[in-house]
Amino acid sequence: MNKPEVEFQAGPPPAELVVKDLVEGDGVEAVADGVVEVHYVGVEYETGEEFDSSWNRGETVRFPLRRLVKGWQEGIPGMKAGGRRQLTVPPELAYGPAGGGHRLSGKTLVFVIDLIDAS
Repeated sequence: MNKPEVEFQAGPPPAELVVKDLVEGDGVEAVADGVVEVHYVGVEYETGEEFDSSWNRGETVRFPLRRLVKGWQEGIPGMKAGGRRQLTVPPELAYGPAGGGHRLSGKTLVFVIDLIDAS
């Protein structure tokens, strides 16, 4: 797969996590307490501005799901390797409310995640 284009979403940001499968995978399934290897792009919901991308670094990343933002912890389990999923993550499930000390605090974020492997 190539780096995804994240489509701009019109309207107010959702108050809850929105999970949308763009490509159904048929490989091993990610589990809540597992480790995932992913390629991803993250953009701000309101501006569509990209703030992070493993694609730009030219390599996938691998980490335990429990160490990631809540939106990923809730939105990735059940996804299968080979799949591409879009998560629209409200601030409470990302980096917290505005003023929380992170540059993305208070922002709704959109991630497109390609699951390469899960264990």
